[in-house]
Amino acid sequence: MILQTGMRTDIPAFYSKWFINRIKEGYVLVRNPYDPTMITKYSLEPSAVDLIAFCTKNPYPMLDKMDHLKNYGQYWFVTITPYEKEIEPKVPPKEKVMEYFKILSEKIGINSVGWRYDPIIVNSKYTVKRHLSDFEYMAKTLSGYTKTCVISFLDIYKKVEKNFPEGREVDYCDKMTIGQEFYKIGKKYGITIKACAEGNELSKTGIDCNGCMTVETYEKALGEKLVLPKTKNQRNNICSCFFGNDIGMYDSCGHMCRYCYANSNWDAVRRNMQYHDPDSPLLIGAVQPEDRIRSAEQISFIDRQLTLF
Repeated sequence: MILQTGMRTDIPAFYSKWFINRIKEGYVLVRNPYDPTMITKYSLEPSAVDLIAFCTKNPYPMLDKMDHLKNYGQYWFVTITPYEKEIEPKVPPKEKVMEYFKILSEKIGINSVGWRYDPIIVNSKYTVKRHLSDFEYMAKTLSGYTKTCVISFLDIYKKVEKNFPEGREVDYCDKMTIGQEFYKIGKKYGITIKACAEGNELSKTGIDCNGCMTVETYEKALGEKLVLPKTKNQRNNICSCFFGNDIGMYDSCGHMCRYCYANSNWDAVRRNMQYHDPDSPLLIGAVQPEDRIRSAEQISFIDRQLTLF
C-alpha cells in the first residue's frame, strides 16, 4: 500500500508528534470526508505499508524524528515558492525551508525527495521575470539535493475563488515562456522539470508531462519494482499519478495559503486545529458513538518476482 499524508493537509509541519505516535501504535484512523460517520482503520506496520508519501511546506518538525521512519520506504515533496506573507501567511522563510530540504535529502537520499514550485501565480508583483530569477536561485541552491522539480499553474477551484479572489489563471504565452526557461534552468542544474496536472501542453518546451507521483517515482525511492492498480486514484484522467490512501483531513492546514484547495475557510481550520489531540488515533477529534469503523484491505504492491536482466 502507498500511504499518502499530504493531499488534504500538511502533517509534517503541524502534526508530526501525532504522526509518530501513530507509527508507534501501528495504526491510524481516517474519517471519510464525504461520510463523516465512516472511519477507515489503516495498519501502519512496515509490512503493510510499501511507502509513505509526504507533501509539505516545512519538513523541519520531522527532521529529529526520522529514525522512527527508517523501516519505511519514503518519498517527500517539499514545496518552496517565492511568495511572501500576503499569499503564504504562515510558511517559514524560503531560505530556511531550503536548508531543511538539504538536511532531509541527506537523511533519506536524493531519489526520495523532490521540490515543488507550485502553484505558479503571475501578477504585478510575481512577474514572469521574477519567477525566472527566483527559480534559478532556488534551483542553484537545491542542486545536488534533488533530481526533480514539479511545477503547475494556479487553478481557480471554488475554494480558491473564494479565498483568493484576485487570483488569475496564467495565460498561454506566459506558461510557454516559463516552461521553456524553467526547462533550461533545470538542465543547467541537473534537475528534471515535471508538470503536475497540466496535460501535455508543456511537453513542447521539454518538460516531462507524465506525472509527478508516478510508479517510477516510487520505484526509484524504494529501489523496488512495483505493480500498482492502473486506474486507482487517478485525477480525472489528466495525469498518471498514483496518490495512495490519504490519512489527512481537509480544513486542517495551518499555513493558510490563499491558493489552497484543501481549506474552505480559516475559521474552519482554526476550529479543527483546536480539536487536534496528538494521542488520538484520528487527526482531528475523537471517535464518537455513532461512528462506524472498518479495517482497510491492505496489500503490498512490491513485485516479489525475480527478474533476469
